[in-house]
Amino acid sequence: MTSFRTRVTALLVGAVLIVVALATGLSLALLPPPPFREFDDAVAGQIALLMDLAARTPDAMPDLGNARLADAPVAGPQVPGPPDGIAAALARRGIATDIRVSDVPGETWPVLSARLPTGRWVVMSLPMPPPHGGNEWVFVGWVLIIALGTTLVVVAAVRRLTRPLALLQEAAAAIGPDGELAPLKEKGPSEVRAAATAINRLSARLKEAMESRMRLVAAAGHDLRTPMTRMRLRAEFLPDHERAAWIADLDELDRIADSAIRLVREEVAGGAGEEVRLDTLVSEVTTELAVLGMKVTLAAQVPGSITGRPLALRRALRNLIINAATHGQGATVRLHVDTAQAVVEVEDRGPGIPEALLPRVFEPFFRIDPARSAPTPGAGLGLAIAHEIVARHGGTLSLRNLSPGLLQTAVFPLRTEA
Repeated sequence: MTSFRTRVTALLVGAVLIVVALATGLSLALLPPPPFREFDDAVAGQIALLMDLAARTPDAMPDLGNARLADAPVAGPQVPGPPDGIAAALARRGIATDIRVSDVPGETWPVLSARLPTGRWVVMSLPMPPPHGGNEWVFVGWVLIIALGTTLVVVAAVRRLTRPLALLQEAAAAIGPDGELAPLKEKGPSEVRAAATAINRLSARLKEAMESRMRLVAAAGHDLRTPMTRMRLRAEFLPDHERAAWIADLDELDRIADSAIRLVREEVAGGAGEEVRLDTLVSEVTTELAVLGMKVTLAAQVPGSITGRPLALRRALRNLIINAATHGQGATVRLHVDTAQAVVEVEDRGPGIPEALLPRVFEPFFRIDPARSAPTPGAGLGLAIAHEIVARHGGTLSLRNLSPGLLQTAVFPLRTEA
């Protein structure tokens, strides 16, 4: 029970049921009990009068409408309770006799039979509704109806009131790896329409802000190339001891501009992609980097296909393996495939990354020089680009320190055949 809607529903249902229970208990406490003693005394007085009348006219008692003489008590299921109270009321009058109350089929009221001293019986209707068993189940049913009705009403009301919040949750869950949100339908109650309109407006503004940022980065990277080319030409006329330093700095600036442009291109790249044999791609990248003189080892791999863009995936794998080979004293690559996903692991034996800096490794231009054995060239965009590519392919990229070394794990969903 963690969702806001569930908590509000439980709170309101519990509050209503507690109020109903308190009101019922208070009503039972304040209402006076039924006047059973007065009822018993009234019936006992009537029986005493009938017995006195029967004693005066033993042969034939006049027709009194509700009472008659009989040689035996009325047959039928005995009703417990009233005979004891009526007998006690007669005893207070000094009369001891046998009292029976029977539930006779077809009769509206129970029938009372009282023995006369002569041995005959006075039979009369007892003006009280016949008692029925199982009243506790009626009370249980009443409680269940209140609980069920209250729950249904509260659930319907809470769902309607929290629909804008649910719309926000659904919109957040529908955001794709590219950060875009499909427009929501602006229909339903006024609150839901207002929430959908606000979310659509926010999505449009965020999209505009992202596109503006990407255009700014791409333009800056592109515009840097012209002054860098002029500076490179001028550096050729510098003395030999200065020219090498200038060329190295210009190469570093060129790598930074190129990495920034590639990062923006990955963010704006679209398309569903095609089938890519991940094992073949991993093998090609490791072989290529090994030929370039990097310490790269392909330890294990199994066949597996994913859906994606081959060039982008190649760039992501290159970045991860180069990162391990350059900073981690060599890279060991493994590819595992299970029923739902393909896992690429790149392990090195370097110094690793401080645990406090691990959450920031995917930030653009973030460098972790204090964790490396020696300063190395780079723009600090390799992991950011790899993370962006993996995320756009529906996967995840994570880093974990070893003892010693660093493990980079890229997980991709396997391709599903239509």
